[in-house]
Amino acid sequence: MSDSQVTIKLTSDEALVLEKLQMTDLSRVVDDPAVWAPIHRIAGTLDKALPELFAPDYDQRLEAARHRLRPED
Repeated sequence: MSDSQVTIKLTSDEALVLEKLQMTDLSRVVDDPAVWAPIHRIAGTLDKALPELFAPDYDQRLEAARHRLRPED
């Protein structure tokens, strides 16, 4: 087993949208429970790094980030 680490860089929009995954029923999204631990670890890190989560206009910020990340048709 290797103990090397991987660094992931995200934009603030990507981080905000990805953090929402933590609140999802992961068993419906990911069929392998082994994947849940790293997903929760990433989401836990995002919780600490995103002051937007506690902003009164969080819902609007999240929707704006989703809009910016969606591919244009």
